[in-house]
Amino acid sequence: MTRSTPETPSPAAEDAAIDGLGALDGIIGFHLRLAYGRLYRDFNESAGDLDLTQKQLSALWLIGDHPEIAQADIGRLLQMDRATVMAIVNRLQARGFVVRSASATDRRRQTLHLTETGRAMLEVARQRALEYENRLRALFSPGEATLLVEMLRRIHG
Repeated sequence: MTRSTPETPSPAAEDAAIDGLGALDGIIGFHLRLAYGRLYRDFNESAGDLDLTQKQLSALWLIGDHPEIAQADIGRLLQMDRATVMAIVNRLQARGFVVRSASATDRRRQTLHLTETGRAMLEVARQRALEYENRLRALFSPGEATLLVEMLRRIHG
């Protein structure tokens, strides 16, 4: 004698049955995670062929804007621990984008400088990032974009 079992609903039918996020829809952290996921995917579509992570690009950008910046300063500004910054700088150095040197004012301090290759990469990467930034800002009025940055600073600051 065989037992009859109810049919298993198709994945499409299961998806149709779930029509909202419920209480999760009001959670700020949840929406920040979704937004970050979207930003991460869009960044990779815009600049993935450069083989730079967002953290590497941020470090490269800071080094370009602040010649002789120290790794500790990058860590403080980007809110990253020493080990993470060291790994990022090691990767940038291995790719020929960055060189380390002793500080002219404090021999105990290592400073970072872009190479010509690093400057060229930064120019391309910065252009891609700014094009992406313009597409992102187009979702908001100028006032909304300013307010969003201020609110995000409140969270991470």
